[in-house]
Amino acid sequence: MTRYLAVVLLLAGSGPALAQRAPAPAPVNLPPEIISLACAPSLTFEAPPMPIRVTGGQDADIRRIFAPGDLITINAGADNGIEVGQQYYTRRAVPREKRRIGRDNAATIHTSGWVRIYAVDRQMSLATVVHPCDAIELNDYLEPFVLPVPPAVSAAPPAQRGNYGRVMAGNDNRTAFGRGDYFIVDRGSDHGVTLGAQFVVYRDHQRRERMLLERMADQADDDGTRNFLFELGEAVAVDVQPDRSTLLITLSRDAFIAGDWVALRK
Repeated sequence: MTRYLAVVLLLAGSGPALAQRAPAPAPVNLPPEIISLACAPSLTFEAPPMPIRVTGGQDADIRRIFAPGDLITINAGADNGIEVGQQYYTRRAVPREKRRIGRDNAATIHTSGWVRIYAVDRQMSLATVVHPCDAIELNDYLEPFVLPVPPAVSAAPPAQRGNYGRVMAGNDNRTAFGRGDYFIVDRGSDHGVTLGAQFVVYRDHQRRERMLLERMADQADDDGTRNFLFELGEAVAVDVQPDRSTLLITLSRDAFIAGDWVALRK
């Protein structure tokens, strides 16, 4: 039976109104750090193109969430260059506010997992879940799967003063982070950041006291930051764009939160 006929049978389906199940997923057999990196978030100021999307599953009822063992319907097929065995990331953009994505309303790109094409028709396909980073949802968009490469980390140089950035957000717009988490900062290649670049993360205690006590506003360093910087930990750049980067926390003495400072080691 060809893959084409397999699709027809799977879509036509007869008998009880039950979900049609995919073959049991095989182990991914990737190192944990690679899987973690593949699931890491990024940031966008523009709505991503979504020509290829998750459009449903093989169930009698309409479902919005899918997991390993489910057959997932994709709105593209052989006419779009889709072939059996290809793998794709499933992703969705999560804006900070529920309105148009833009410079004033950035969105995190949440990777929900990656899938493998199981059967192909001319205009649609079925896929199976290779690995779930989170629940795969209806309307998640697909991008070609590329195995991530961990950045090479060299000996740590001193932190660079005068080039401070800010902790912005993480997956699903999270604002608090610990060791092993990913978060996004407002510094990228335009600011000298490269893949594998190391950062120190600080908290400005005086800034927080000033917000609470509204005092000491005239005590500033010559680089524009405030005194009493407390070193929270360290992070390394795993994805770099011109004006933002995704960092992985390698050391944390306390939780990092949105608004904390980051300084590039250079």
